[in-house]
Amino acid sequence: MSIKKSASNVVEKILTYEEQQAKINEVRSSLGTLSGKSSVYCSDASIARHLTARNWNVKKATKMLKETLKWRSEYKPEEIRWEEVAKEAETGKIYRSNYVDKHGRTVLVMRPSCQNSKSTKGQIRYLVYCMENAVLNLPPHQDKMVWLIDFQGFNMSHISVKVTKETAHVLQDHYPERLGLAILYNPPKFFEPFFTLVKPFLEPKTYNKVKFAYSDDLNAKKIMEDLFDMDKLESAFGGNDTAPFDINKYAERMKEDDKKMPALWGDPQSTLNKIPSFVSTKLGSDSESSDNEKTDSSKRCGSEPELVSSDDSKPLAASSGHPTEDVHGTKPEVFSSDNSIPVAASSRNPAEVV
Repeated sequence: MSIKKSASNVVEKILTYEEQQAKINEVRSSLGTLSGKSSVYCSDASIARHLTARNWNVKKATKMLKETLKWRSEYKPEEIRWEEVAKEAETGKIYRSNYVDKHGRTVLVMRPSCQNSKSTKGQIRYLVYCMENAVLNLPPHQDKMVWLIDFQGFNMSHISVKVTKETAHVLQDHYPERLGLAILYNPPKFFEPFFTLVKPFLEPKTYNKVKFAYSDDLNAKKIMEDLFDMDKLESAFGGNDTAPFDINKYAERMKEDDKKMPALWGDPQSTLNKIPSFVSTKLGSDSESSDNEKTDSSKRCGSEPELVSSDDSKPLAASSGHPTEDVHGTKPEVFSSDNSIPVAASSRNPAEVV
């Protein structure tokens, strides 16, 4: 084992494969005999993600994993079906894109201004459905996803500390190391103090994965080109696809995915067991093909969103990046061309202003 000191003088463990496997086995032994879906969930890859989230501390990772197993047994995220969340989805406030990034990661697009619900419970339920669907569609040897958050039309009524806090809790505690990158695209000036307010809810690793991008920043434009096929990327993020979200086509795609979900929990080669990215080889620019969920409608959101109170709005992005990144960044930064290592912060960086 070697150690790495981050920019914040936090010691990170860098283990050999044999040391990693020994800790995985130790966690498995601590969990005791598992059956059913708990047994399927606790693959070596899943245990490794929990260990990574807790800096390979066996006791903390075991506690975290037990809490997730309890949550999954009660919340039953894998049993959520489209019909249950369709109302939440109809404006396109969150959807899985029909493309992956050039590292093969599934992409969730989020549009806070398209919020159409005042129910925190409903919003989180739909977020969990989207997370499960994104995991279902991960390609071989990839275990992370990307969040693209479009702030066009965002205003104060879309801010909710309550929902954002719950989003961070679900993401960090029950989907550890699933998020590879979160890009906040064109966040407005008033978002700065809010981001500072919610920072305490974010673990350092999560916070460090949040990247800011601005359409008038040439460096950010190049990074988007390095990460995505620009012909498939939505125009809201600087891409060439101008067609809006089509709820009807998307619904059909999700219904087809729902049919695949039961098999995921009985297949030892499923995406639940994918080797974590820190021990796997990197992918090239594999991309998936599917019908484009777009129409010629002039509306940006699927339907007119209801006005929502400041306490009940759509969750905002929380996180993403490499597990070997420095875990205590003091500022969210514009991301570099390798999509994970922060570069000198832009003058537009919220953390530099507040």
